[in-house]
Order: sequence, then C-alpha cells, then structure tokens
Amino acid sequence: MSFSFLRSEWLYGIALLVLIAVLANYAHRFLFKYLRKQQSTIRGRFGLQKHLARPTRAVLLAIGLRIALSFMSKIPAGILDGLDQLAECLLVLSVGWFAVGGIAVFEAVFLSRYDTSAADNLLARRVHTQIQFFRRILIAIVFLLDAGALLWTLHDVRLWKFGTGLLASAGLVSLVMAAAAKSTASNLIAGLQIALSEPIRIDDVVVIQNEWGRIEEITSTYVAVKIWDERRLVVPLSYFIEQPFENWTRNTSRLLGTTFLYVNYSVPIEPLREELRRIVSGSQLWDGRVCGLQVTNLTDHSVELRCLMSASDSSRMFDLRCLVREKMLAFLADYYPHALPALRVAVQQDKESAVTPSETGGHGALPGEQENAEGEASGGPRGAL
Repeated sequence: MSFSFLRSEWLYGIALLVLIAVLANYAHRFLFKYLRKQQSTIRGRFGLQKHLARPTRAVLLAIGLRIALSFMSKIPAGILDGLDQLAECLLVLSVGWFAVGGIAVFEAVFLSRYDTSAADNLLARRVHTQIQFFRRILIAIVFLLDAGALLWTLHDVRLWKFGTGLLASAGLVSLVMAAAAKSTASNLIAGLQIALSEPIRIDDVVVIQNEWGRIEEITSTYVAVKIWDERRLVVPLSYFIEQPFENWTRNTSRLLGTTFLYVNYSVPIEPLREELRRIVSGSQLWDGRVCGLQVTNLTDHSVELRCLMSASDSSRMFDLRCLVREKMLAFLADYYPHALPALRVAVQQDKESAVTPSETGGHGALPGEQENAEGEASGGPRGAL
C-alpha cells in the first residue's frame, strides 16, 4: 500500500467526518429551532434548550461518526477498530447524557401542571416532593446502566463480564452500601418513606428545634429548611422519621392565632370584643372563619383577655396578630386609659420625720388620726397596692 494511497484514504475520511459534523449541526439547529417555535405557542418553558441541546448534538455527532467509519473500510484494521470503539463509547455516553436531560424535561413538563404558588397548593407540594425524589432515583439508574453499557462496548471479555456483573448486582451493591454507610443508607430509606408517607413536602411550614421555616429542598440525604430570617437549617432525612416536629401545613395551611391583652378589673369587655371584630373584619389578612375575645385568666393585678382569630396561612396569621396587638393597644389608650395595668404604691411616712407636738403648736396628732391622715394621702388604706 503506497503512501499516496494512504494519504488519499485519510483525506477522504477527514472530509467525510467534516461533512457528517456539518450535517449533524444543521440537523441539530433545525430541530431545536422547530422545538423553540413550538414551545413558544404553549404555556410555560420546559428547559428543552437547557437540558437537551448539548446532549442531542453529542448524540448526532456520535451517530455521524459511526456512519462515517462504516465507509472507511480501507483504513488499517487496527486503527479502524480503535476509532470504532471510541465512537461506540461516545455514543453510549451521549445517550446517557441525553437520558438525564430527558428526565429533567419530563419533570418540568409534569410539574408545570402543579403550581406551588397557588393558594391551595397541597396537591402541588405533594407531587413536587415525590417527583424530585424519584427523579434522583432515575438518574442513579441511568448512570448505573450507562456504566454497564460502556463496559460492554469495550472489546475485552473480562470487561464484558465485569459490566454484566455490575448490572446484575445492583441489589448486592445496595446491601454492601447499607452495611458500609449505615447513616447514608438510612437517609436514603428515610427519603423513600418521606416520598410515600409524606410527613413533609416542598414548601411546608415547619417548626424544628424552635426554628420556624419552610421546606426549601429535599435531597436524597438531607432537607434544607429556609428559616424566616433567610438562614438555612440543614436536617438529615432520618430526623423527620425519628424525631417529632411541627408541620403547620400537613393537611391545610389555615391556622388559628391568639393575641393576649392584660388589663385591670375596671375594663368593659363588650366594647373590646366589638373593636376586635371591627379590626379583623376590616383587614384582608382575616379569612372570615373565627374571631372572638374571651377572659382566660384572672390574677390579683390584672385580667387576661385572649383575642382569637383565623387566617389562611401562617404568614398572614403572624401579620394579623401584630395588627390586632397594635390596634387594640391604641383603642385602650384612647378610650380606656385607666384600664391599662398600673401598680399603685402607698408611701408610708418615716417615724423619725413624724410631726412632733412642739411643731404643731403643742397639739400632736393622735396615733389613730395620724394613721387615717396617711391613708388618705396615699389614696387608700395603709399598705394597699
């Protein structure tokens, strides 16, 4: 085989590869231009360009490379086999990449029908939680299958056996992982339990370790809770299976809230009850279900009043409780200032500074008269609060 013949074969192969690459890129551009046009006519964006553009180009180029190599039969067999094996590996990897992107697009399409920002989003939060967990399971399965298929493409019997064993021993590997990493395996099992039994969901309002927040993310090992002051509390999945916690949106987001007032015994209850009704009925934070004022406790100094109201979610409830506190305090200060709690103290005159008979012109006050005078000066009986 002469040098000029080999050079012509290599030039032919390179030209064919360039032609295949150009055709693959044009096919990719035409396909995604059509998909973008179709996507603009429907509601929502599903991330086709983001998740599938690059893996699709890789798949088309890998297929084109396989086609081009089939027309290069005159290239030396050793070189051709190596190129063919490389093309197979690239095709397997690109197909796995495409499968992962397809899972992400399927998730976006499926979840587009369930809006978590809606007022009644219980079903949406349930679906989002389950789909996110199963998406990670599917991606793990794709990686496992792709690794096995990649080993199959290598022209080595030992690697073929290893690839077959890798695919057939998924259950055994999971048992080994459970024994070697007990905490990680327990979190994975807890994640499956959470996805099925639903003690928590995405965007649930929870109280964990005296911290109020919302479930922001549920991964395969931990849960990220977004606290009200923008901090993040990272909690292992097993915590939600083994430890008690508060879920304020388990079945519904509606809540009852209380605000306490402390007044003295002279306050009239009925005007305060009417004022509470007027305050909550004039606010958009109230959902119209519950509104009431009751005397819940009596002490030797004050009366405890409980203002009970309802709201559609925890955020509105917090704002409504603050509003009721402010308005009721202003109402008491304007119309019943004497009803606000006050502590009366009787000032008792010291014996050394008591008035002597010589200072009063020789006529000193009798002990009983002096005690009565001190009581009148203090506004009540001696020693009264």
